[in-house]
Amino acid sequence: MISPDSITTTTCPFCGVGCTLQLHIRDQFIYKVTSPFDSIVNHGNLCVKGRFGYDYVFNRERITTPMIRKTPQKPGSRVPAPTLEDWTSITWEEALELVADRLARIYQRDGSGAMAVYCCAKATNEDNYLMQKMYRTLFRSNNIDHCTRLCHAGSVVALQMAVGSSAMSNTASEVIHNDVFIVTGSNVTENHPIIALQMKAAIEKHGAKLIVVDPRRIELVNYATLWLPEKPGTDVAVFSAMAHVILQEKLYNQEFIDTRTENFASFAESMEKFTPEFAEIISGVDRELIIQAARMYATAKNAAIYWALGIPESVHGTDNALSLINLALLTGQIGRLGTGLNPLRGQNNVQGASDAGAMPWHYPGYQRVDQEEIARKYETCWNIEPGGLNREPGLTTTEIISAVGEGGVRSLYIMGENPMMSEPNLNHTRHQMEQLEFIVAQDLFITESAAYADVFLPAVSFAEKDGTFTNTDRRVQRVRRAIDPIGQARPDWQIICDLALRIEKKLGITQSSGWNFQDPSEVLAEMGSLVPEYRGVKYDRIEKVGLQTPVPDESHPGTPYLFRDQFPRGRGKFHPLTYIPSAELPDEEYPMILTTGRVLEHWHGGSMTRRSWLSDLFPEARMELHPTDATRFGIHHDDPVRVTSRRGTIVLRASITEKTTPGVVFIPFHFAVAAANILTIDALDPMAKIPEYKVCAVKITKVTEDELPDPGSHQPRGRY
Repeated sequence: MISPDSITTTTCPFCGVGCTLQLHIRDQFIYKVTSPFDSIVNHGNLCVKGRFGYDYVFNRERITTPMIRKTPQKPGSRVPAPTLEDWTSITWEEALELVADRLARIYQRDGSGAMAVYCCAKATNEDNYLMQKMYRTLFRSNNIDHCTRLCHAGSVVALQMAVGSSAMSNTASEVIHNDVFIVTGSNVTENHPIIALQMKAAIEKHGAKLIVVDPRRIELVNYATLWLPEKPGTDVAVFSAMAHVILQEKLYNQEFIDTRTENFASFAESMEKFTPEFAEIISGVDRELIIQAARMYATAKNAAIYWALGIPESVHGTDNALSLINLALLTGQIGRLGTGLNPLRGQNNVQGASDAGAMPWHYPGYQRVDQEEIARKYETCWNIEPGGLNREPGLTTTEIISAVGEGGVRSLYIMGENPMMSEPNLNHTRHQMEQLEFIVAQDLFITESAAYADVFLPAVSFAEKDGTFTNTDRRVQRVRRAIDPIGQARPDWQIICDLALRIEKKLGITQSSGWNFQDPSEVLAEMGSLVPEYRGVKYDRIEKVGLQTPVPDESHPGTPYLFRDQFPRGRGKFHPLTYIPSAELPDEEYPMILTTGRVLEHWHGGSMTRRSWLSDLFPEARMELHPTDATRFGIHHDDPVRVTSRRGTIVLRASITEKTTPGVVFIPFHFAVAAANILTIDALDPMAKIPEYKVCAVKITKVTEDELPDPGSHQPRGRY
């Protein structure tokens, strides 16, 4: 039995649950991961990613020295360089000087509109705070975003509109206090496995009733009292029909409506057309199931709604989320233990990155960039001349890509994100990446996006750095360095500070915005001085147990659930809704609906999990097809198939399963070979600017084995 040199307690770098990990270290190598049973988040439980997905840290593809392209790249003819043969190692001094010089020159020539940065939901709060600060103070640009735009942006916008706060209202573990809960647009057992355990316990041990609304027969359907198998893209019709039933049968909470909400009358009028019969025609869900679900939710003592990306990733993602919010306001199922509106965040720190200001419309703490008083506050803190910060909201991730070209975005800094996997319509994204003048990649690997960069800056993994993550419960938790940085890799926050000082010098800035941080705790302290919700979060207070924001001062114990007495905007606002079809529906040429999502063994764009033991468990992309459709197209299990949309085509194997529903195919988005987002449509929600990942039209044809793409050579894993 191996005896560890040390055991370091830290926070998981994968999904938004934020499980506590214990990294067992011997000779600077992580050889085992456990979790303490007294962990407040996961009670010693871990999913397969948390327990076994750590060895990407030591993968042989890890880049641990700064590099530049051997062949200079030009706009319009930029090509990817996925292997080391196309790169040259340089010193940190050379790399930082080069990046500072090129970025400063582009800014001086073309202005703030030419500058854009992708922050990172995998990075710490401190990393994201500093990156957005650098672009706002030095380049006066609000073209700052991260992958929240590609996951929960619709939820964020809807919650801000309706209640004034975009975070999950309750703690996930409160599900054991639910009498009834709705899960929609979320395959919880695969995407948030530890929360799924808590949900199963609520049902089996505490008698809760579950309503699943989802086009796929996810595992939780086996535990559900009701399953509403809706067609993808019909959420507004289904949930508004539930509201219609509640209104017609007077099951609403009149006292709550009178004392805590506004705009009820116009909302109620808009619900008149959403009869169960209308919703059945639109969604395919039996009207009686809709009626039963409405009654069950409305009459429960404590009821909650949990959702993930199946709700916001739509051209009407904001409306989808509003339809859920309307239900909670209508019944008063919010502001108490065991109730609430609970968007389950997909990445480990997507909540924190948003809190830290990695968004084009907001400074840290969701304080709008176009509000004069707010802008002046940040100018004072950051030593910027009055009126110096840009008051114009910036571009979102998808808008940044579309704006590339002469007179638009000319440079792109990518910290840990991978738009060449995560953006919709990847052929368009590839074309736009080729047009950029200068690209910086700050990452662990030469990802599909980093391959287009001019300069690569090697960052450390979660196991090599200190900082904080904020999980889906709004819980700020410590991330702790367990091993020394591998090679010359550096923490993101240090890279940013070193670079910012050089850029200030090149721009002739004599009054620094402050980059001489000695520790990430100092960064969080500065962020807390600007963000009231984080003011009481200090490292010494979260050494053992994290704190749930808002934490307004250092004596505050944290906030397990929100809105007990009031909403941040005062009264919760009902929003009238209409049904709008998805941007692209099946037709004779493209008869199937494609929807995308995650699988248990992988995460996000797969840059970490595809370089770990987890890849052996789920090594390739597969398309799920219902047996009815398999018979229709003459396709058998494991057959290679070509899936084609109006934007592109991929080839992969078919899995015949009743997990999906007739007329719908499912493809995970983790795999560079057979990337699902080659097929997806780049239509956007007009308010949240989030793409339509969950509905597009495709056709399927059987192909031969030799048409399957080469998955690439197997990369040995293990110690670096």
